[in-house]
Amino acid sequence: MKALVRGAVLIAATAAILIIINAQLAKSGAQSGGNTLTVYNWGEYIDPDLIKQFEKETGINVIYETFDSNEGMMGKIEQGGTSYDITVPSEYMVEMMREKDLLIPLDYDKIPNIKNIDPYFMDLPFDPNNTYSIPYFWGTLGIAYNPTLLEGQTFESWDNLWDPSLKQQVVTVDSAREVLGMSLNSLGYSLNSTNVDELREATDKLKTLSPNIKAVIGDEVTQMMMNNEAAVSLIWSGQAADMMSENEDITYVVPEEGSNLWFDNIVIPKTVKNIDGAYEFINFMLRPEVAAQNADYVGYSTPNKKALSLLDPEVVSDDRYYPDEKAREHLEVYKDLGLEMLGTYNELFLEFKMNMK
Repeated sequence: MKALVRGAVLIAATAAILIIINAQLAKSGAQSGGNTLTVYNWGEYIDPDLIKQFEKETGINVIYETFDSNEGMMGKIEQGGTSYDITVPSEYMVEMMREKDLLIPLDYDKIPNIKNIDPYFMDLPFDPNNTYSIPYFWGTLGIAYNPTLLEGQTFESWDNLWDPSLKQQVVTVDSAREVLGMSLNSLGYSLNSTNVDELREATDKLKTLSPNIKAVIGDEVTQMMMNNEAAVSLIWSGQAADMMSENEDITYVVPEEGSNLWFDNIVIPKTVKNIDGAYEFINFMLRPEVAAQNADYVGYSTPNKKALSLLDPEVVSDDRYYPDEKAREHLEVYKDLGLEMLGTYNELFLEFKMNMK
């Protein structure tokens, strides 16, 4: 009997030890994420070959998921159903995620390649000292147009979009901040305006643009322009670059009243499981040769100063993609206007779209 008791005690003790060991291993796995890194990014916003290269170099398997809006991305991070290790919010969304305590502060001792980023793009108001974010790509909002489909119209001013000859010729992205911001800029107001009277004036002016609007759509804008199905579009610089690479008749301009200077940024959300892998990925993406390859594939402007010498000189010297600091003085970065004001923008944008029917 004593032997049976001793045996039972030994089994119980062994089981307890195994439980503790398994718990420690599980905890370690949760902290490191094992051999997997989950990246949550915009669609077509990284060269797939770079993911393969990173996997080969590190042995880390990358799970790559995409989103199509900042708000959708943040909502999924808040829900916490998926443990994302890396995501790429725009500037105002970094502010919102920071305020909601959804991000972890970055440890720059683990990101030595931060030295390659142009200081101009660091320490911006939406993230002082880059406590939570590192610039990934940047660009502008402007007008892409095809002169061969027009009658000599140019677009030095936003008001040129209201030219009566452009009836059913203009397509625009389906985004409240961009479209309302464009109208605000055309009136000489800030695209971050929270003044109700200014927003009403901008919305009413947008309604008078309705006869010229062919469509308010998403990524299809690019294809329509490349296929000559539309002559003019309100679009981001990177998508304009895609258009121009496929259709040499298309050009791009930022109107003189000013526009949006935007930044997309790499952050580590609090859902992170593989924090070491996240830092490896960030540091990898900041290598000059990697950043150059990525910029060449994606078509947007890189903030990686050392990567510029590895890119096509014609692209880097083209102020449509890389406006100099003087040109940037007329550009504004989006601010976090708060959920209530963002709701107002969305309601007014919906009012504009309903007016077109």
